[in-house]
Formats: sequence, structure tokens, C-alpha cells
Amino acid sequence: MCSIILRIEDSGIFIGANRDEMLDRPWVGPGAYWPKLRGVIAGLDKTAGGTWMGLNEQGVMAAVLNRHGSLGPAPGKRSRGELPLLALAHPSAEAAVSALSRLEASAYRSFNLVIADCEQAFCLSGLERGMPVVSELGPGTWMITSGEPNEMRLPRIARHLPKFESAAWENWDLLLADNTAPWESALNIPPHNGFGTVSASLMALPKNTSPSWDFAAGPPHEAAFAEVILPF
Repeated sequence: MCSIILRIEDSGIFIGANRDEMLDRPWVGPGAYWPKLRGVIAGLDKTAGGTWMGLNEQGVMAAVLNRHGSLGPAPGKRSRGELPLLALAHPSAEAAVSALSRLEASAYRSFNLVIADCEQAFCLSGLERGMPVVSELGPGTWMITSGEPNEMRLPRIARHLPKFESAAWENWDLLLADNTAPWESALNIPPHNGFGTVSASLMALPKNTSPSWDFAAGPPHEAAFAEVILPF
């Protein structure tokens, strides 16, 4: 499972995320890989051609996470990596949610799709039936993994959300790098059965200045965060 944490303030929305994946699944870091999607910067999953997280020139961020028990592809299901790209074709988080909330969720394995801009943030939960369930995230700190936002019965959220709530966003890189045991609640997952944390992101969507994105191209206790050069 992946993790995304959002702090929603009057000044904007600030995001930290760890991507967890099979270690042999090839990918490359954020870039402009989709010529038909002008102004979209996102990481590229080289297996299915989609992404786990991206940003567009209007300042819309989208990231997809697997829900419980749905790691990997399934016959007859579309790749969830196309969902952030569909969201990033829109000029605001609200417009993206309006469009994607009408998707047929059964076309995909279950997912959480987080969409945000400097004004609003949402989580769309695809449950493999009907249309996605939309939750608007209000002011405060939110953590989303494989279940509902801030679902404290999940060990990872119960262990780590209070730390993010009390820490300055500028120090979230240290929290994302925490790879201490136990494995079941680890945020930065050490290699385990061919699976683990493969990258991390810190993204700022402030209201009064341009977005920024710092990316660690490996487990964040090993790989340094570096600025993603945004062409907008």
C-alpha cells in the first residue's frame, strides 16, 4: 500500500507521500511523458504506462492508492494508473472530481484517488461497484492508505498520523523516512517479499505562489529529496 498525507490550511495544501510497490516493477521519476497531456508532470509506471502521482500546470495534484487486498493488476480490469492522468486533464480539483465521480468503479480494482489544488482536496474511493464515493477533506491533517481517510483502526495511520499532525510540514521528510519496526505499521517499508517503499514526494500547493515538488527517487531514508523542475 502507499501513503499520502495532506495538511489543509488557509495558506494552501501541503502533501507528503510514500509510494510502495513491487521492487521489480520498472518506473521513472516525474516528467512530461504524455504528449497529449500538455502541462502534466508525473511519474511513469513503465509496466502499464500510467502514474501514481502527478501535477498539472493549473496546480491540480492527483495520486492513486490501492485499497485493501488489491495489489497488482487483475484480468478484465483497467489500470488504476490512468486515473491520476484523467484527473490531471482538468483545470481544478473540483472539475476533476465532478468528472471522475461519474466513472464506473467496477472497471478498476479498488482504489483511493486523491485530488487536490490550493483550495480543495478530495478522496474518491472506488469499491468495484457503482460510482466512486467522494469525500471532501476539510481543514486539518489527513492520512490515507488502503482504507478511509484518517481510519485509525489501520495500524499505519494510528501510529503515524499523530506525528504528522504535530510536525511542521518542512519536517515531514524525516517522518516519511521512518523505516522502524514493526513492519505492519511501517511508513517507509523495508524490502519484504519483493515489496517495499520505492520513492517519496513532498508537494506544496500554496495559494499565493507557484506549486513545488521535491522527489526522492528511492526509499526516503536513502534517497535525498531533489526539486522537480516544473515547466510552468
